[in-house]
Amino acid sequence: MNIPRLRLRCLAGTAALAMLITTAACSATDDEASVVVPSPDAKAARLCRDLHAQLPKEIDGLARTDPGPKSELTAGWGDPAIILRCGVARPPEMIDPAYAGQNGVRVNGVAWLLEKRDDGSYTFTTGARLAYVEVTLPEERTGDGLGPLTDFAAPIKKTIPKGIA
Repeated sequence: MNIPRLRLRCLAGTAALAMLITTAACSATDDEASVVVPSPDAKAARLCRDLHAQLPKEIDGLARTDPGPKSELTAGWGDPAIILRCGVARPPEMIDPAYAGQNGVRVNGVAWLLEKRDDGSYTFTTGARLAYVEVTLPEERTGDGLGPLTDFAAPIKKTIPKGIA
């Protein structure tokens, strides 16, 4: 038996195994969208958990594909994903009634602040609710207008009461 040859085979096998594990780990996370999970107070977190339980399996015909890290405060649909985050901070623009009035929309009884991002995406944040819900439509999903927001209206109205958070 040749000891140096045996060590070389073990080292080569170990290196190959490490490469395989690293590749598998990267592949698993590369396909998954990731988001920053909000940190709401206890009351808003409870409302958000209630909303999470009511969210549909499809939004605008897109299957649910929740982003990482997994949380009851976030959800996603499609690829590129429509992302929902519940319990976000109130956007500073909501404090200015002139801005919110010019950039607000109402969809099926839910008021939203509309913000266009530099990357072509849109972010909508609910107003006049006890927890703020944010929905981001990537640029590729903006061609359908406000269609995706109609799917969010019923669960939001059912779980997050009107009021000022």
